[in-house]
Formats: sequence, structure tokens, C-alpha cells
Amino acid sequence: MGNKLNVKLIALDLDDTLLDDNREIDDGNVEVLRKCSEKGIYIVLCSGRAEDAILPFVRRIEIAGEEGGRYIIAINGCSVYDMHKRQQIFCRKVEPEILQRTNEIAESFGLFTEVYTADSIYYGKETKWTKLDAQLCGLKGVLVKDFKKLLEEPFTKMLVPGEPSVLLKLQDVLKKEFGERAVIFTSKPYFLEILPPNCGKGEAILWLAKHVGIDPKTTMAFGDSMNDENMIERCGYSVAMCNGLDYIKSIADFVTDKTNNECGVGDFILKNVNLD
Repeated sequence: MGNKLNVKLIALDLDDTLLDDNREIDDGNVEVLRKCSEKGIYIVLCSGRAEDAILPFVRRIEIAGEEGGRYIIAINGCSVYDMHKRQQIFCRKVEPEILQRTNEIAESFGLFTEVYTADSIYYGKETKWTKLDAQLCGLKGVLVKDFKKLLEEPFTKMLVPGEPSVLLKLQDVLKKEFGERAVIFTSKPYFLEILPPNCGKGEAILWLAKHVGIDPKTTMAFGDSMNDENMIERCGYSVAMCNGLDYIKSIADFVTDKTNNECGVGDFILKNVNLD
């Protein structure tokens, strides 16, 4: 690449993007992201995780106290959190009717649903899948006696964990059932997510860019999977991890030279982003 890119905000997916396979942020990536923040670039961790599950990674980079490390995007774009004000500044939720109907259909497939708050996962039945989800995202799991009653309230996200082959069938049914009334996709082969309509990482990033007063063309997104499609399509510059899905690589502006285990994010930034 010739001239380096003028970037004012970098949005980073976590799993298989910024995080290595041990779900850690390598020192090399930390060093580069700190340098970006020092140059006035917003560094925004942008994950399907809930807010409290993202905070340990913010602390790892150690820029939360700076303006550039002020914001996080959680629940795949349903929530934007201002860490300086310690409050949610943007929120979208799934209607109770969608939650209840999804739960009903999932049960007909022998599956069980979960819903999220900033610090907890709620479910009506504990399974190996609910345990896996809590373990991966670092949130507290809460078994609710009357789970259907809980679904009378809106939530930012519902997740259906289970065997990938069964989830694909369920996904087709739910998409036909709801159409544009909900966003439905697999974030991992064993996690099917149900989100509010017209909501995703991309919309949240563009909302945040407007909120802080920067040109959306100067936003950059790094991702690897289907829950990153939305921001890969909408950000000014989109970067797919070379270890990512072929489809995500095919729609991105750029592909990293190195994987998530080789500081692919930091390597790309150093080579292609103007840090002078």
C-alpha cells in the first residue's frame, strides 16, 4: 500500500481477531493500540459480549482513562457504553413477542434460550451449552425458575446455544418467521443470536462516530466472522483477519497478512495506518 490511511476510530472484534486462541491480547497488539490512542485515535472494543465481559480486555490495553479508550460497543451493537460517565449511551432491545416466540420455537427443536444483561446471562435450564457460554464470555449465569415470565420484558440479546447442525435448521425457521423484525445469525457455529432489527456493530460504530464528531469515512473495523459482517460493510475501511471466514474476507477492503495468533491487528495497523 502506498499512502497510509487517515483513521480516527478503530473498532475491534475480540474473538479470533484481537484475541489469540487463548482469548488473550498479545503484548504486540497492546503496544500498537496504546500508540494509536496516544495519537488521538479512538480504540473501540466491539463484541457480542456484554459490557462486563468486555471490561477485562479494556483494562489489559490500559487506555480506558484516555479519551481514545472511552467507549465500548457490546451485544453486537445493541449497546454503547461510556466508561468515563459509567453509563450506557445507546441501547436497542428485542421485543418481548420475538423473545417469547423464539423460545417457543427453540424448545420445539429441543433447545433452550438465554437472555443477557450487562453482567449476567439468564436461562430457564442449565445445560453444557449455557455453561460454555458463561465460561467463554466471563459472565455470571443465573437459573430463572419462571423464565417465560422473564421474557415479558425486552432484552438486548437472546442467544440459542446448541449443536451447529440443529442451529442451522432453527436459524432458517426463525428468519422465515420474523423477516426484518429481528437480526438473526450465528456468531459461533454453536451460538445462534437474535438481535433487534436495524441493529449491528456497524450501526453502533457509525452512531458513535457521529456522537464524537468524526467523519464515518475515517472509521476502521477489524473482524473475522458473521457477527462482524455488519461493520465490515458499513465502516470507512474494513479489515478481515486472514484466519477469518472466506465470505468476510471477500467483502472486506483489506485482509491482514498475519493471524490473530501473530498480532495480525497490530501488524496491519503499523503497515497501513498513519500514526505520525
